[in-house]
Amino acid sequence: MITTIRMMMGLLLCTALQTALPAQSKFFTRSGQITFDAEGITDYFEEIKALNKEAVCVLDLQSGKMEWAVRMKGFHFKNGLMEEHFNENYVESEQYPKAVFKGDLTGLPDEAALQKTGSWPVTAKGLLTLHGVTHQVSSTGSIQSDGEGLHAVAAFSVKLEDYKIKIPSIVGSKIAEVVDITVDANLQPLKK
Repeated sequence: MITTIRMMMGLLLCTALQTALPAQSKFFTRSGQITFDAEGITDYFEEIKALNKEAVCVLDLQSGKMEWAVRMKGFHFKNGLMEEHFNENYVESEQYPKAVFKGDLTGLPDEAALQKTGSWPVTAKGLLTLHGVTHQVSSTGSIQSDGEGLHAVAAFSVKLEDYKIKIPSIVGSKIAEVVDITVDANLQPLKK
């Protein structure tokens, strides 16, 4: 009888502790998708778009801090030669192997709201380092919750010359001076 009472007290204590613990505040992915579109004004035949499905992201809901790392050689094009030129001539992937964003999300709902299904507009502001150059960037997007994980979506643009990415004049009008970037990631609770 005493053993049964102790077991029940233990279960009640565990249940109370479980509900008293704060909700998961850090979320993570290694499979975020980053797409960029660099199609210029005179190229109607070749699509200058690439997709990277290996973006790493950590989001801390308590602080609003977010960090992304994207391996440049992880971008894939439909045209293999275009991918080679991207890595060797434009972003110089050997010298600058990754792009990094470190910033803050504003507009996040409280953690209790994120434990339910919903969608919230957010703004990301921070520093983007690309091709060895760092600039402030800002983006609008959304965070969606299914009660278990988060889905982050955003879009922004970068001017290639701001990051010292040079486009040869022979292909200049085929490649956009301002590149459109989209972010799409499913984030799961970070396991400790």
